[in-house]
Amino acid sequence: MSQTYEHLAVSGLEQLGLKTALNQLDQASQRAAAENWSYTHFLGYLLEGELRERQRKTIETILRFANMPYLKRLNEFDFTAQPGLDRRLIDELATGRFLHEGRNIIFLGPPGVGKTHLALSLGVMTAEMGHRIYFTTAMDLARRLTKAVDENRLHRQINVLTQPKLLVIDEMGYLTLDATQAGLLFQVICKRYEKGHSLVLTSNKPFGEWAQLFGGDAVMASAALDRLLHRATVINIRGASFRLKEKRQAGLENTETLSLVPKPTIPNGKIE
Repeated sequence: MSQTYEHLAVSGLEQLGLKTALNQLDQASQRAAAENWSYTHFLGYLLEGELRERQRKTIETILRFANMPYLKRLNEFDFTAQPGLDRRLIDELATGRFLHEGRNIIFLGPPGVGKTHLALSLGVMTAEMGHRIYFTTAMDLARRLTKAVDENRLHRQINVLTQPKLLVIDEMGYLTLDATQAGLLFQVICKRYEKGHSLVLTSNKPFGEWAQLFGGDAVMASAALDRLLHRATVINIRGASFRLKEKRQAGLENTETLSLVPKPTIPNGKIE
């Protein structure tokens, strides 16, 4: 009878697709006998390994389709190089609460201060929580939406961009959008606002210059900011560029370049 049940256990795990539990079955059975485990302890041990492996595969799949150029984590960020950055605020974001609140995160500051690193880190964190995430630059997004218009599939494309729990739009303001591109980006912002799904944006431009980003349309820029800032945390990074720091360490710094780095004026903090 016991052999029948042993065969059933193996067959059942195979049919249910519990490959990790199946691979651990013999070793777990031996430990259970040696350590006098209860039946529930034994079952829990098998399921723990199975669930852990499934979670790993889920995260791997999410990151595969997230379009991230590379992976970064918050524990890799050099906070000592940006002493003005509120570490407690970043730690609060790391809890993922902003995702459940539908809160947007906006990183402002000059090039090279770590905005993209922080945005990517929040993306990885979101994936590790089991949520879908998609990363894009503002210009790539605009080109993608323009192509969708040309191919008569804009509605479907906007729905695709609305579904992920988190959409990261990097480099807002590095290149100016034309009127058509600005209108398409505005549609994405509106749809995600209606869904209550979070956005993470990085920009080198203060909000007062965002009309230029939206093809010179101040009304559209104001409407976009109204939605973005309704539930948002704005983080202004005023420190020096990491890239300039590396050049300085290598003895290649151009001191004139440092004087040209703009200083954003938007304060840190949470806007509700």
